[in-house]
Formats: sequence, C-alpha cells, structure tokens
Amino acid sequence: MYISRLALDHYRSWESLVVDLEPGVNVLHGENGLGKTNIVEAIEVLSTGSSHRTSSSLPLVERGESKATIRANVVENAGDVGAGATGDDHPEPRVTTYEATIATRGANRARINSGASRYLRDIVGLVPSVSFTPDDQRLVSGEPAARRTFLDQAGALLVPRYADMIQQFTRIARQRAALLKQLGTHEGSPDAALSGLEVWTGQFIEAGVALTRVRMRILERLAAPFAAIYARLASGRGAAGLAYAPSFTEVADAGQGDPRPAISAHFQRLYAGEIARGINLIGPQRDDLAITLDGMPARDFASNGEMWTMALALRMALFEAVTADRGVRPIVILDDVFAQLDESRRGQILDFASQQDQVLITAAAAGDIPGGIDGDDAKANIIDVAALLPREDAR
Repeated sequence: MYISRLALDHYRSWESLVVDLEPGVNVLHGENGLGKTNIVEAIEVLSTGSSHRTSSSLPLVERGESKATIRANVVENAGDVGAGATGDDHPEPRVTTYEATIATRGANRARINSGASRYLRDIVGLVPSVSFTPDDQRLVSGEPAARRTFLDQAGALLVPRYADMIQQFTRIARQRAALLKQLGTHEGSPDAALSGLEVWTGQFIEAGVALTRVRMRILERLAAPFAAIYARLASGRGAAGLAYAPSFTEVADAGQGDPRPAISAHFQRLYAGEIARGINLIGPQRDDLAITLDGMPARDFASNGEMWTMALALRMALFEAVTADRGVRPIVILDDVFAQLDESRRGQILDFASQQDQVLITAAAAGDIPGGIDGDDAKANIIDVAALLPREDAR
C-alpha cells in the first residue's frame, strides 16, 4: 500500500497543495517553516483521525477558513515493494481516493471515491500509517496525555470502530463534567442535576469499562513485541517492559467478574471532590502506560538514549501489530527525526525503513538526510518543498 498523490486545501499553512509520491522512500526537503511537517501530519490525520501535535481540529484548518480537506489516492495490491516482489505475484493494483474534511465547527466528514458523506471515524485505519517524530521521547519522559494519544492512535489502527468508542465515551464524560460543574455552582435545580448525574455516571461507567477492556487488549498485543524490539535495538542491554495503567483499576482487579459495583462505590467516595472541582476524577481519560527499564520506571531511571530507543521500539511494535492484523504494511512517516538521533539509531531506523512499502522522510538540512538517501539515489524520490509553494510564496 502506498499513497500516489496527496492533495490539501486550506490545511494549516497550505492554501492548496498537490504532491505526487512514489512507493519506497520519499524525502520532503526544505528549510524550516515551509510546511513539510504539515504535509505528513495530514496523512497521520487521514490514517488515525487525529494528530500527535494537537488534541483539537481547529489548528488543522488554515486561519480564516471554515474547513480543510485532505485527499489521498491510495494504491493497493501494488506488490511488496520492501521485499522486492514483482507485479506477477499480486493482483492488478487498485486505486482508492480517500477524502477527509476537517471542520472548525461540527463533525469531521469523509468520503471514499467521491461517494456518500460519512463521519471521519468511519474511514479511520483504512490507510494505516505509523509516525516517528522529534517528540517521541515524550512517550517515555512526558506527561500521560502523550501516551494516551499513542494508545488511541494504536486503537484506531488495530480495533474496528475504536474511534466510535472514543467518541461515545468523550460525549458522556463531557456531559457528566457539565453536571458536576452545575452542582458546584448551584445553578438550576439541584434535584434535577443529581438525577441526571446518576444517569450519566452509569453511562460513564459502562462506556469506560468497555474502553478500558479494549485498551487492555491493545497493550497485550504491543507488550511482547515492544520488549523484543527493544532488546534487539539495545543489543540486550536492559530489559524494557510495557503495561497498561488504567484509571479504572477495578477492571483488572475483577478479572472476569463485574467491576461496575466497585467503580460505582469509588465514585461515591469521590463525589464531593468531583463537585468541588467540576471534573471527572477517575476514568479512561486519566489512563497511562507504564514503561519500565529493568523493572524501574523508565521516565525516572532511563537515560536520554535509552528513552529514544524505547520510543523507537514502541512505534515499531505498533507497526508489527498492524502489519500482522491487516496483512498490509503501514506507511512509515519519519518527521525530522534524523537530526535528533545519533548514527547508531539513524542506522536502526534506516534498516527498518528500507523494508517498507512507502516511507516519507522530512529533513530541513542536507546534513539531516541520511547517507544513501540523496538526489543521486534512484530509489529515493526527493521532493523540494519550496517548489510546491505558490510562486509568490516560494523562497
């Protein structure tokens, strides 16, 4: 699978863009500020329904516009590029056009081959991609929100209708938080708010338990390959571990039993604090991943180099899981990562990338383009991003 053409309208800095891509390695080259990352981020949004750079759709739309559009022509059954298979081994290539519309207000929409309009979440995961970014070390060292974003993007790629589960849980969580704030400010009828809170708490628990169980399965899928890949990348120096740290600990504690009574009791103990703060104090919106090195919390005990290796292993583990599930290799995005890595880790990433169907690399300086990938390499499609700008904007 690979993207042969990407078109953007009013997406971040791009008023309009059309870029042709090739199977294999594509290098988007140009100085900072030209919009290289915006191009590959658009593919991430089309693939997973979200961006690791923002939790809101608003920044994705060009300032002053009401919507942004992402269109991608995706070629499937095109042969196993990374392994060097020939066209004789596969059916005729099939080209599908996926379109995503990102709105500043209202729901994000999508179309396939100019067909009927549907929700963006309905096409999430159909064009799988895995992104490696300069912020990846934050997956180990940063706050839980970064790890939840990774977890949700993994769910979007591995679990059918996962985006629907997130959308439903988020809606319920917002409604419950609104009622908590209402009770805290004594606005409206307290009896009505209390009655509504009881209803929304029940729904919050139902949706939260379902989401927690799905996330447990996702982490079970990723834990073993993560440990194995880290051991390989680190040449056996240290053992890395990955586990789910749910806010609803009662789900794990209950095993095959029903955790809902225990969670309900937990909410009753937190009730006064929730009203005082106007927020949901427990639930999947507070989940985390426990990443360890030799049994100790990696964010506290791992070196910067070890954290980078763990982040690479986490992304590669997701790639392996998606490939095994879907039977296709995700598009690999390497967004300005080579400037952050030493020669050893550059080589590890390049070895991995050389085996994939399509790789998109962004690089600002010529020195950041890895050795073997340059303008003289016929296997690499070198794209001058400045040449994609409107003439008056080109530098």
